[in-house]
Amino acid sequence: MADISHPLPARTPAKAQRVLVLQGGGALGSYQAGAYQALCDHDFEPEWIAGISIGAINAAIIAGNPREKRVNRLNEFWEMVSSPVPWNPITKSDRGRSLFNETSAALIATFGVPGFFTPRFPPAPLWPPGSPQSQSYYDTTPLRATLERLVDFDRINDLTTRLSVGAVSVTTGKFKYFDNFEFKKLGKKFGPEHIMASGALPPGFPSIMIEGEHFWDGGIASNTPLDYVLDAELRNDLLIFQVDLFSARGLLPVSLLEAAEREKDIRFSSRTRMNTDKNRKIHNTRKALRELMGKLPDDLRNDPSVAILCEAAKENTVTVVHLIYRSKNYESSSKDYDFSRIGMIEHWGAGERDVRLSMRHKEWLERPQSGETMVTYDLTGDDAKILDGKQENK
Repeated sequence: MADISHPLPARTPAKAQRVLVLQGGGALGSYQAGAYQALCDHDFEPEWIAGISIGAINAAIIAGNPREKRVNRLNEFWEMVSSPVPWNPITKSDRGRSLFNETSAALIATFGVPGFFTPRFPPAPLWPPGSPQSQSYYDTTPLRATLERLVDFDRINDLTTRLSVGAVSVTTGKFKYFDNFEFKKLGKKFGPEHIMASGALPPGFPSIMIEGEHFWDGGIASNTPLDYVLDAELRNDLLIFQVDLFSARGLLPVSLLEAAEREKDIRFSSRTRMNTDKNRKIHNTRKALRELMGKLPDDLRNDPSVAILCEAAKENTVTVVHLIYRSKNYESSSKDYDFSRIGMIEHWGAGERDVRLSMRHKEWLERPQSGETMVTYDLTGDDAKILDGKQENK
């Protein structure tokens, strides 16, 4: 007779496996560093970190260092790649600050970022077609040296913390995750090239070759690793802090710069909301399936189809706390490559602040999930919203 279980009992998210999910977003990534610092202050120790693009770099620095060194290493990285400028914003007005940001981004585009990337000389269009230098505007060789200095890859390969980073094959278009736990099973080693591949956004950065295959930034296909985490872990309960850098919500643009920013926000955030909603529906569908099978008469319980459905209905309990960076009025489409020091400090501080706001809602971590097997909490400014169709606090 098939083992038809009753719906899983409500469990406490605070006792679940803790996962940190980091989206791509270039210079906005210091928001994730600030969020992690605040999470440390609240004793949130991730057992698994998954990232894409700049999120992969932050993830590697966190996973590749002991807890007591992580914040310092993150700070060292962001201090190095953020450029101090010899002047402050012209005015405190949004217009003056916007001009400052655009100027800063233009300088970055011209001269590159220390320890991260440098412009090619001669420029890419002047190199022969087919040469590696002809396919990207910048050289990311400095990033390898930075990763080797700031990240202990032996620690990553020892599986102290699970690390997963996403990239896309240039020739097949298939998404691939590099996962140190999976590498261990295959006898492979995790190295800086896997992080570089996850952040190789064209046409700015060159593709990275791994085992004879070229890879680009995972954000081209999906800018958040949430799907991978949910597909890879079906047994243990999960408490996921998902830190995103682009917001799907925003004001109607009134200029070309604002239109470009909204387009970028929507392009890189829409999949996040779609994936979250899709996975919540899948979880709740499994819950409904278990409830239905529990009502089957005894003469149907030995049906082979029921055994298959029982296996498909098994699942874990997932709580997602979704933190999203909200752009300032003076930020435009260049915000993800404005590596100015003042911008880095602001983004870092915003990450700290948003985590502190989220931690005011202790029920997210302490209370059972009221029968739901996947619940998503969305932090919007000072407002908390439970995205399970039952409650909204605005």
